[in-house]
Amino acid sequence: MNISTETVQVGLEWDTRTGAVSVPIYQTATFRHPGLGQSTGFDYSRSGNPTRLALENGIARLDGAVAGFAYASGMAAIASLLLLFRSGDHIIVTEDLYGGTCRLFDRVFSQYGLTFTYVDTSDTLAVKNALRPETRALFVESLTNPLLKFADIPALSTICHEHDLKLIVDNTFLTPYLFRPLELGADIAVYSATKYLAGHNDTVAGLVTVRDQQLAEQVCFHQNAAGAVIGPQDSWLVIRGMKTLGIRLDRQQENALKIAAWLQDHPRITKVYYPGLEGHPDHGLMLRYASGFGAMIAFEVDSHALVEQLLLQTQLISFAESLGGVESLITFPEVQTHADIPQELRARLGINDVLLRLSVGIEDADDLIGDLRQALEHD
Repeated sequence: MNISTETVQVGLEWDTRTGAVSVPIYQTATFRHPGLGQSTGFDYSRSGNPTRLALENGIARLDGAVAGFAYASGMAAIASLLLLFRSGDHIIVTEDLYGGTCRLFDRVFSQYGLTFTYVDTSDTLAVKNALRPETRALFVESLTNPLLKFADIPALSTICHEHDLKLIVDNTFLTPYLFRPLELGADIAVYSATKYLAGHNDTVAGLVTVRDQQLAEQVCFHQNAAGAVIGPQDSWLVIRGMKTLGIRLDRQQENALKIAAWLQDHPRITKVYYPGLEGHPDHGLMLRYASGFGAMIAFEVDSHALVEQLLLQTQLISFAESLGGVESLITFPEVQTHADIPQELRARLGINDVLLRLSVGIEDADDLIGDLRQALEHD
């Protein structure tokens, strides 16, 4: 079955008693037991809720996973995964990473004895050189935030399997619609479902999928023990959003390619990062392993003064920090989404004072280009 069909079908197997097409919102904290020592399969909503389970089963099917897990946010999902590790464990991390993830690693979990090494994970030799006897995992973003480097998951999974490491892939930017890391050897995929999966900038959520049953049981234990679970209302909102994932991403990608090509030709744009452009270094690799290029664009302007002008003069494109919704958003990574990354690392990576990140929505592409044009040329 095509994945665009599978996304529409998420939640349809629920409530066979009434035949409700939209999965009900089970807004309850607890469930009545039918008898002593008996359970309906649901006891307390931290441990399991029918609306949340519909979401968890849905993302597991989309990712080809044995199980899925839903959390209150993407960061809560990543934090729960870190509970798989112990004090003294070492994790290799892609250096071009969302700043909030970096903050969680370096300022929270480092206090509990976990250590992290940041490397260019597009360089397999660099990954191998970062290995230590205490290394237990490799954490990468399938398409990095904000510079849009694509991870060679098959090559990285080979390294991980040779050294008994868990490969964790943040697949937020691509989603299962465009890329399925578990099928290429990853052990765990994680998502900020706030973004493309929910797709409407109206809820905060995180999702995890797991390839192996034994590992899934460990993740399930920590999800229940730590309890950072998503509520039934937000579960329903993510399910509703996932049903239109295919048509949204199709339109967003079409818009992104058109806008990226236009930006390339504008005299005040000095660099464009978009893997759908043939000149992008990972264009060929994505053609091999992914079914699309996503709808995120990063670009550099010719002066810092132009950054503020663009952020404040766009009329259709909102100056906001999130991404992946139907509305187009623009942000300034150096002082917003990536402020928690050390300045020297930002400078080396190219997260600088002229770099902007654009999340392309489903508006008409020509209108979005017109908005960028008038903001760039504003007197």
